[in-house]
Amino acid sequence: MSTASTRLPEGRYGRSSDERADRKLRIAGTVLGSAVLVLIGYFAYHYVAENEISAQVVAFKASDDAVQAHLEVHKDAGADGYCTLRSQSAEGAEVGRADFHFAGPATRIDRVVTLRTTARGATAELLGCHAG
Repeated sequence: MSTASTRLPEGRYGRSSDERADRKLRIAGTVLGSAVLVLIGYFAYHYVAENEISAQVVAFKASDDAVQAHLEVHKDAGADGYCTLRSQSAEGAEVGRADFHFAGPATRIDRVVTLRTTARGATAELLGCHAG
């Protein structure tokens, strides 16, 4: 005796509902993935191309009422802007915050800035730099 096949003949009744659902999911995944890649590319370009000023804290020295921070700033030749620096105590409380302005034709600036604090600071953290 032979066993009867429960499979439908190939190509006779069109695609099954599972195949249609798989195709729709693949299309939706492709569209969503493309949108995410475009969004990441936009933000990456905006960050790199539009950021005219960048900086880093090279070193800092804390005293009871101030923190001296050595900032290394890189900027476009004609760009003016400021960098925001803050200090926190050993317990994590913010004890000082200030903006330091940078202008002029130089593209690289090394400057020691003094951030006044309300208590002894344990950190000198660069929060960000902005043109303008």
